[in-house]
Amino acid sequence: QVQLVESGGGSVQPGGPLRLSCAASGITFSVYTMSWHRQSPGKERELVAAIGNNGDWTNYAESAKGRFIISRDNGKNTVYLQMNSLKPDDTAVYYCNAIWAGRNYWGQGTQVTVSS
Repeated sequence: QVQLVESGGGSVQPGGPLRLSCAASGITFSVYTMSWHRQSPGKERELVAAIGNNGDWTNYAESAKGRFIISRDNGKNTVYLQMNSLKPDDTAVYYCNAIWAGRNYWGQGTQVTVSS
């Protein structure tokens, strides 16, 4: 059974940091491209950041560049999203995604709320 379990969400003041984690099980983690997406009420889900299976490349949405860092630890089957300088517009449910060879899995999401 494939599971992607996000953690680390919560409430934070503008300008603060948060670190999200996504622990994977039931897949050969090291072959999967991993990514973080987010969805706000009334908006479509959007890509935030992605990382290659060996961590050899990363890709960021314009809104995340310079503030967010995606990383992974294949030994721990975990992908991370370090979010800095958070803004109210970053408020959303953040989802972890794993994709490889036509297989596509999602986590259940973790809420991030940025508010003073």
